[in-house]
Amino acid sequence: MRLLLIRHGQTPDNVIGALGTTAPGARLTDLGLRQAEALPAALAAETIGALFVSTLVRTQLTAAPLAAARGLEPVVLDGLREVVAGDLEMRADPGAGAAYMGTVARWVVGDRDARMPGAESGHEFLARYDAAIERATADGHDTVAVVSHGAAVRGWVGCRVAGAGGTFVRDHDLSNTGVVVVEGTTTDGFRLVSWEGTPLGGADLDDPTADDPTGEAPADVADAAARP
Repeated sequence: MRLLLIRHGQTPDNVIGALGTTAPGARLTDLGLRQAEALPAALAAETIGALFVSTLVRTQLTAAPLAAARGLEPVVLDGLREVVAGDLEMRADPGAGAAYMGTVARWVVGDRDARMPGAESGHEFLARYDAAIERATADGHDTVAVVSHGAAVRGWVGCRVAGAGGTFVRDHDLSNTGVVVVEGTTTDGFRLVSWEGTPLGGADLDDPTADDPTGEAPADVADAAARP
């Protein structure tokens, strides 16, 4: 089966680089709403049988235009929520962004014992995200769309998808409404089909001025990933 992992549209937190990971979370900016409105046309060629979102409102607002266009009812899965920031919650300084994405990078290179300060380990993150993906793919649809979060998508894909491990995820941006396409099953595993890091509606919907650590890896993530 084909799984479309779509990052939510832009939020005010993304603009200033704040690590907002608790529910209900920030809503979308005006740009984020335009990004969401672009999804139905951008995904017109995909025969989406089901649509899943996280408990954070930004994913639900992003999915709404696509759901309306396809006549789908988005299913909320708690396991699809963003990597919990813990002690870094709502910090917007470069050190917090590097620590946050550096921890995710450590999970991707195999250090699943690494723990986000005051929050979940790689094992705990993968357990709940794996369960959500298993639920999302359980009904036998050929194509399923999941609207989730930047660090969560990057972390899960890097750990679980063939062709996206090691430094691949660290070195590839995932802007708001970027999409990662994978194919496979939870039993046999998934392989990477494509990584479209820019917004699905086109580069005109990107915001290169946003200070967004979950979309662009900080320069020192490589160092964080290499630490024992």
